[in-house]
Amino acid sequence: MDIPREKLLGMYERMVRIREFEERAGTLMEQTRIPGAVHLYVGEEAVAVGVCNALTDQDYITSTHRGHGHLIAKGGDTRRMFAELLGRVDGYCKGKGGSMHVADLDLGMLGANGIVGGGPPIAVGAAFAAQYRDDGRVCACFFGDGASNEGTFHEAANMAGLYKLPLIFVCENNLYGEFTRQAEHQPIKDVADRAASYGMPGISIDGMDVLAVYEAATEAVARARRGEGPTLIECKTYRFYDHVGRDFGILKRDPDEVAFWKGRDPLAQFRATLLAQGVITEAEADAVIERERAAIDEAVAWAEKSPEPDPADLLTDVYTEVTA
Repeated sequence: MDIPREKLLGMYERMVRIREFEERAGTLMEQTRIPGAVHLYVGEEAVAVGVCNALTDQDYITSTHRGHGHLIAKGGDTRRMFAELLGRVDGYCKGKGGSMHVADLDLGMLGANGIVGGGPPIAVGAAFAAQYRDDGRVCACFFGDGASNEGTFHEAANMAGLYKLPLIFVCENNLYGEFTRQAEHQPIKDVADRAASYGMPGISIDGMDVLAVYEAATEAVARARRGEGPTLIECKTYRFYDHVGRDFGILKRDPDEVAFWKGRDPLAQFRATLLAQGVITEAEADAVIERERAAIDEAVAWAEKSPEPDPADLLTDVYTEVTA
């Protein structure tokens, strides 16, 4: 694909930003400065960045419990994200949602979701609304291999296929549903095979290659905008760390398997591609990392200065009063 240099650099910057954000979030969790669980996206950066770069700011996405990368790829504010993770009032949900509930409706990010398979029905609603309004928007729905076993996915895929909704199903197949290998919870190797049941194309691609993801997503988005219906894109990827946090030794994996996938680090691969194509120099690539790392330092400092929510606001934004 003929991709402008500025776009390629922007993709690399977003991938680095996700990596630096997640590494810092993992450290803050270990230091107990972040309350509760944090599900990290390290290793999967190419999927979020590849897909979101095929979308506009007006398009929608739905996310998962491992959703920080999706929001950053869509243009999210890392300061507000850290404030939310730290439980501070300036966070996206005013400090009451935490890691698994970051959202930014202004960016079309309809929210991370702590419920496995919770995103597809929301995505169908957004895509149905876009089709009804005929506003040209599409929705990308991120979910994992484990979520593709849930009834919510199958019901959403059935409805999307039936009504030819402008929806892209993006399966982030990182080979594990929490602690269970894919082969132990699915009788199929490729989640993309499930697309045929719902009358939509299904493709399986290298989820560690941001350009491959971008190309597949661009085609699927164009198809959706033409009114030709949904597509299922399965991105073969890998999470470098445990189900929660960085490495607590809970998830037992073959060391050779881990080494193989870390050897295909999406950031390292994309950097090598950009260097080989003369898009960026070593010094410029290093400068991106330094700049993003400094921005993360600033974001954490900003978030830690934010006050904690007032207990009196516990139920604010939870219930809506209906008047006659």
